[in-house]
Amino acid sequence: MTALRTGPWGWAALFVAMALFPLLRPSGYLLDIGVNVMIYAMLAYGMNILLGYTGQLPLAHAGFFGIGAYTVGILTLKAGWNFWLAWPLAVVLCAVLGWLLGLVAFRTKGDAFAILTLAVGVIIMLVINKWDSLTGGNEGLNGINPPPGLEGLAQGLGMKLSGGFYYLALVALALTVLLVARTRASVFGRSLIAIRGGEDLARSAGIDVFQHKLRAMMLSTAIAGFAGGLYAVYVGFLGAAATGPVMTFTVLLYLLVGGLGTLAGPLLGPALMYTLTQNLKGLQDYQYLVFGPLLVLLVMFAPHGIAGGWERLMARRRAARPPTPSPTPEKAVDHA
Repeated sequence: MTALRTGPWGWAALFVAMALFPLLRPSGYLLDIGVNVMIYAMLAYGMNILLGYTGQLPLAHAGFFGIGAYTVGILTLKAGWNFWLAWPLAVVLCAVLGWLLGLVAFRTKGDAFAILTLAVGVIIMLVINKWDSLTGGNEGLNGINPPPGLEGLAQGLGMKLSGGFYYLALVALALTVLLVARTRASVFGRSLIAIRGGEDLARSAGIDVFQHKLRAMMLSTAIAGFAGGLYAVYVGFLGAAATGPVMTFTVLLYLLVGGLGTLAGPLLGPALMYTLTQNLKGLQDYQYLVFGPLLVLLVMFAPHGIAGGWERLMARRRAARPPTPSPTPEKAVDHA
């Protein structure tokens, strides 16, 4: 699978197939897996902006996912806001906080950047866990209502509420993929890839490295908040565990399995790994004991993931094909 700009019909066929899936009347369990896969995929797309395209390892990603989720939960439960207003505000808040983090974090490089963002992620989790009056603390937020109108829309389509959530997640995922694809194909996206290749070389080409990384951070955290807002209304309950480093490393694993820097990888990784763990019940209790060594093995032996490996295999096959000989022009016949 390649980028949207080189294979739009393949992506269109995929989303049409996903849209037709609920019409087959699958069980609520399968729809639940589908919604969770799409939420995790959105979160992975946000991480891929920084890690896959820019070469920066962000370990506070789940914290921004939690900020987006708690913003929607608090505004709808305690302030009486409509979800359709709270959701975009959560995205904007995460983008602004990502910009503030970037102002500090991008003064560092490499391991120091990863450690700093990990520390910020832990701080976000602790604040959420300890601020009882706002976030509910250890008890969390319970009773977050579905988006207004979603149940009526689902009933109009002859479906239960789970079907309405599936289509809402599908639209959100499609918007995320389109945004990331357009970003990747833009001058800004190509500049991010140049920064990943070497910051000094990018500067010599006239790229403002710091500002480009700031914009990438804002886009990445905004997508994380977008996914978090949807997660809040889908599960109806929020706890601090969903905002911690474990969530970040889970999404990182999904991204590494799918393929860093690819457009298909952030969707392929969660579709494979989340579905696998949900269907192998015995694996769920030990998944992190399995995922830890798997993460190390992926980094060592398959750093490009499934989608990245496939793209490189296709590139090698195209390069190995003999060139097509150009037709030889016929010689003119001398009638003299």
